[in-house]
Amino acid sequence: SKRGICSRTEAERRIRAGRVTVDGRVVRDPEHPVDAAAARIEVDGVDATAPAPLYLVLNKPRGLVTTASDERGRDTVYRCFDGAGLGWIAPVGRLDQASEGLLLFTNDPAWAATITDPGTGPDKTYHVQIDGCPAPAQLEAMVRGFRCDREHLSLGSVRILREGGRNAWVELVLHEGRNRHIRRLMAAF
Repeated sequence: SKRGICSRTEAERRIRAGRVTVDGRVVRDPEHPVDAAAARIEVDGVDATAPAPLYLVLNKPRGLVTTASDERGRDTVYRCFDGAGLGWIAPVGRLDQASEGLLLFTNDPAWAATITDPGTGPDKTYHVQIDGCPAPAQLEAMVRGFRCDREHLSLGSVRILREGGRNAWVELVLHEGRNRHIRRLMAAF
């Protein structure tokens, strides 16, 4: 385009086609982490000036999927940025379609990697409404976790925020998040 910004799909196509080099080496993986401030990036042999780092916070509404495009035609989180002219941005982590809450976006893959890495990133805190009022032993068991589909699912901590007659709101803290981690854990307990 006029300012050198192309769509995510176009950028991925160029990368996969081997048209992009990082420090003189061809890179074909669009998720390849790069320190844009230090690396020499070229597209078709022309220096690609990195855009200024961009860090965004979105209060993701329910009903949107966290992906650039959906094979089933569902609305994606990128709908929230329509017309903003942001260039390429990617979500830092995911929230499933039925969830709402804070979702980070950036054009800085190295920063995103530090945020999502369980060793360097922050814990993730969720407030979840559950069907029932858990006993202290159930809460302790959630922290210990269990094996599900060859993965150990557990919580860093859990506490009751408030209880009613039939349900409760709990605060769950994850050190790392796996696919549908909270939903699978809650279904087991």
